[in-house]
Amino acid sequence: MSLPTPAFNDEKHHLRIYQGDCLDLLAQIPESSVDLVFADPPYFLSNGGITCHAGKMVSVHKGDWDKSRGPDANHEFNRAWLAAAQRVLKPNGSIWVSGTAHVIHSVGFAMQQLGFKLLNDISWVKPNPPPNLSCRYFTHATETIIWAAKNAKSRHTFNYKLMKEINRGKQMKSVWEIRPPESWEKKFGKHPTQKPVALLERILLASTNEGDLVLDPFSGSGTTLLAAFRLRRAALGCELSAEFLTLAVRRLCSNLVQVDLSFTCFQFSLDPQPVSEDRSDRASPRSVISSVARNLSSPCANVSQSVSESRNSSRLPSQLQLVQQERRFFFIGRTDRRVIFSVLAESLDEARQKFRASGHPDSDALFIIKTETEIYLA
Repeated sequence: MSLPTPAFNDEKHHLRIYQGDCLDLLAQIPESSVDLVFADPPYFLSNGGITCHAGKMVSVHKGDWDKSRGPDANHEFNRAWLAAAQRVLKPNGSIWVSGTAHVIHSVGFAMQQLGFKLLNDISWVKPNPPPNLSCRYFTHATETIIWAAKNAKSRHTFNYKLMKEINRGKQMKSVWEIRPPESWEKKFGKHPTQKPVALLERILLASTNEGDLVLDPFSGSGTTLLAAFRLRRAALGCELSAEFLTLAVRRLCSNLVQVDLSFTCFQFSLDPQPVSEDRSDRASPRSVISSVARNLSSPCANVSQSVSESRNSSRLPSQLQLVQQERRFFFIGRTDRRVIFSVLAESLDEARQKFRASGHPDSDALFIIKTETEIYLA
């Protein structure tokens, strides 16, 4: 059985995300083909409780996918996806699963039932957790991450020396203090259970090597794939929600392509001014404009990045004269991450028509970057 067409596919860096149910996808992945699984499954927390968000009391409702179906049904779900993940792990592969008390004990029990070899339970400590509003419990400041090998015979990867080096020459303990996701990690949107990149990078550094294949069956905002890309690992993700899949793609794209487009010379002509004017004491007109295309929104993104002259045009002195204005589209190759075609056009549709007319199929481009330039004579 072959895998379906991925919703996102970066062949150069071996990153793929599939949309659908993880159980369906896991059944189609070849047996013993994955080096590591990281999973952040539903915590089954969205049952009418309250929590503190941005200093306010809010209802705990992460989505229908997070609603409990009862302890027995929840456990059967955990056992089902864990068995499917175990099948695709290589003989020496390992798995990490994060969760709170609502789910992690079921996960640990299911692992024992399935014959995984439990290696560690990591306590992830959040330095500044939200306060407990009911004042009837201790403040929830930790999550547990269980690390297990495929079975008792597995000779799992553990980069002990690297972990000791990261920990300033001391053995790393199973209590990790790592801040929640930073603001830069949420600039494209938020996921209710988003994990920090630093957490996933430590996990991948500890238990994989460059080139290994990492699988995340609940990829959410794409943190696992982003960490894998940064550390030169291949990665597969599965996500049921179109909203979160789009968020993951936006995050990945912003890291995959950052193109600097520099224009150092413009040629244009001006009609003679009706009144003669002595310009001998003025510098010759010149423009050096740099446009950095960032914050891409989708695999084929239309990004409008106004250069500084254009962005500040409303504040320019009235005597400055607009001498040139243009809209240009740059097509970034899917395989070779460079500009493979550029064109002046009034709209994206016109630019794409010209791209096709040049002999390129639509599939040749991974991104489309739009720049708008205005040049003023000082």
